Amino acid sequence: MTADRTYRAMVGSQVVELPLVSLSDDLTIALLISVDHGIAFSEVAGRELADLMRPAEPDIVVSVATMGIPLAIEASRALELDDYVILHKTPKIHLGETWSEPVNSITTDKQQRLRMDPARVDVVRGRRVAVVDDIISTGASTLAALRLVRRIGAEPVVIGTLMTEGGAWRGALGADADKVRSLGSMPLFRRGEAGGDELIEVWD
Repeated sequence: MTADRTYRAMVGSQVVELPLVSLSDDLTIALLISVDHGIAFSEVAGRELADLMRPAEPDIVVSVATMGIPLAIEASRALELDDYVILHKTPKIHLGETWSEPVNSITTDKQQRLRMDPARVDVVRGRRVAVVDDIISTGASTLAALRLVRRIGAEPVVIGTLMTEGGAWRGALGADADKVRSLGSMPLFRRGEAGGDELIEVWD
């Protein structure tokens, strides 16, 4: 997938140039692939996000594979937490279906399931959780993570992300939208009615 246009965004104190990628004839997103921005980027972003989440006093970070993994590691380190838990979207033999939730992602054309390793459930149960992901766009992955964490018997106290995209996530998360702490935001784009390549910001 290639892009000939970019969108300049701030992620906390860091400037990034993000490729604009078309998902359909009338919808384009600025694509942030966090694992492509290097170790220093993740370290700074994780530290800055931890500063935003610290007042909620989380006991553990729970994040979504795979893009959220570097952020979970660095945020946990900055919060001086010695453990974190990753939720998986790819089926693996040890995960099973007991602790799973359905999820639809804006960048995936079919429904997936978010799964927690049963061996890690007791690490999360009864604790104050920071749910962390790289991007919140529709809010679907975040909502699935919140449902799973609550089913286990934990309390989500804060939601951390590098970027929010558009505004649909607010409606999807409902009251939990107030828990979101973000290092930046960016619009969704739709092509202008007159055609051509002009892009219009949409915050729906």
